[in-house]
Amino acid sequence: MIQVYTGDGKGKTTAALGLALRAVGHGKKVIMIQFMKGKINYGELKSAKLLKNFKIEQYGRPDFVDKDHPARIDLELARKGFERAKEVIKSRKYDIVILDELNVALDYGLIPLKEVLELLKKAPKKIEIIITGRYMPDALREYSDLISEIVEVKHYFRQGVKARKGIEY
Repeated sequence: MIQVYTGDGKGKTTAALGLALRAVGHGKKVIMIQFMKGKINYGELKSAKLLKNFKIEQYGRPDFVDKDHPARIDLELARKGFERAKEVIKSRKYDIVILDELNVALDYGLIPLKEVLELLKKAPKKIEIIITGRYMPDALREYSDLISEIVEVKHYFRQGVKARKGIEY
């Protein structure tokens, strides 16, 4: 199955992490490939090291990507992450492959949509693929078996609350 967690609300990566935690509890092997993320202080990176069958790899810088003018390194890291995703899916070593923030990488033009759709078409049916991020392209709908849209109704960020350790990262 191909699952997508999208929308402007908080919790898309968190939902994927919850699924990963559940799957690992049942002995499944999970890998999360994070696009456009390169911070080493995310709590999930520390937690994943404690779990035998869960691995997280980051393909991004700690800085924000300029959507209109992505730096060369952003394009290179996204390409490297996508090549890794193809390799992991082809290897069939993992039961679940999470492509975290892939939708954003697509929206920013860091990865061609055509290549992603081709990968999803060819993916072995035994592998669960989870895609997260805002801005899900319409073309992804026909390839998806589940789409959950997380909608922001209210967020404390709007009152000036900064990202909190252990909650947002």
